[in-house]
Amino acid sequence: MNQNTSSTRDGSTPLTSSFERYLQDKGKGRGGDGGNYRRNAARELERFAKWAAGNRGDNDWTGILPDDVDRDPTFEELDERVFRKYARHLAGDRGLKLNTVQTYYRYISAWCGWCVNEGYLEAHYAQRASAMAPLPEDDGRKPSDQQAWTSEQRHALTRYVDEQARDAVEAYTTLPEDTDPLDKQRARYAALKAARDRALVFVLAYTPVRVGELLRDPNDPRRRGVRWEDLSLDDGSMDVYRKKQQWDAASLPDPAISPLRSYRKLMEPPTERWPVFPTFDQRTLAELVQEELTERGERPEAITKRREEYARDLLLALDADIRPPSITTDGARSILQRLSEVAEIDINHPKHDYLAPHGGRRGMGEVLVRAFGYTVAARYVDNSEEMVRERYSHIEAGELGDVATEALEEIDDVG
Repeated sequence: MNQNTSSTRDGSTPLTSSFERYLQDKGKGRGGDGGNYRRNAARELERFAKWAAGNRGDNDWTGILPDDVDRDPTFEELDERVFRKYARHLAGDRGLKLNTVQTYYRYISAWCGWCVNEGYLEAHYAQRASAMAPLPEDDGRKPSDQQAWTSEQRHALTRYVDEQARDAVEAYTTLPEDTDPLDKQRARYAALKAARDRALVFVLAYTPVRVGELLRDPNDPRRRGVRWEDLSLDDGSMDVYRKKQQWDAASLPDPAISPLRSYRKLMEPPTERWPVFPTFDQRTLAELVQEELTERGERPEAITKRREEYARDLLLALDADIRPPSITTDGARSILQRLSEVAEIDINHPKHDYLAPHGGRRGMGEVLVRAFGYTVAARYVDNSEEMVRERYSHIEAGELGDVATEALEEIDDVG
């Protein structure tokens, strides 16, 4: 069966129709009926739905629908402006503490991310900077409060994606010769996706590259996502467009090289200009393939027949050298949300219930500060030593505390 079909979910789906399934996925226990998170999330989703329908908020707030439309809000109404308005609504509630505003918004943001994974939304609008701008800063938040992957989290996630990729690649490469061509293509697609996810996780976990330097930014044409031509696996380096608005070489340590090499061998990109981390979004790829083949002069019926020969449009794009766009930072967040959940990573953080992309770089920075000091860490993560000292000040504070404890013990012993 050809899987090149669009999702049955479209913009006309009511928001509330997704709530129960989301809560089942997030709930604890059989059937997803229990758990504090489910109860709290259900409350906040109901609050959001009432606000979207115009039943909560200021007296002049009529909801996200035009005044002459009489129906429940649907997904086609959602964009980053809606979430920005909701963030402003929460922030303007004088009965809520600042950290409570953040917490309530995170419940809605988590649902938004789930909707992206499930095909209800095209992008994680709630995590856009403009959407979150009205939210208050966390009380007493320090740079050290920002998420950094711990060694245990890094090892758990990399171990999981490595096992998944190995299993998928083995399942593909050991298929019998008489396997149906479409079945073989499906196995290759699954192996490619698992290998891409593994390579992405290892790069985020072990390199100094910011996720915005690695992937595509729809609002900045200079940030088109790294391509294979930007990587030198033999030298262990990668050219990226830095935050400081210039191209620069970043280190690729050994743990990241092997997954990238294996992934490249499996993908066999038609040219070096292909993105290292292409989107696997079926809607995007379907539109891209049809547009490109039309521009090449192929007739609609020929395009349809050609697409039916492939289990996925990505595989056709590879064979026809139709270069897809790189995934975006929103896409990376969605991938890590999915992987953090299925890998059952233990996460205890006030802002993120998953391993956020930026946490990998910060986690490596912490490892380097502890092992080699601030100067080496600053060079590796492409930051000033002053900034690194500020960001990881909790490490120095802890070390000074140990020194003070040791000094007190010596004085007490003398006394």
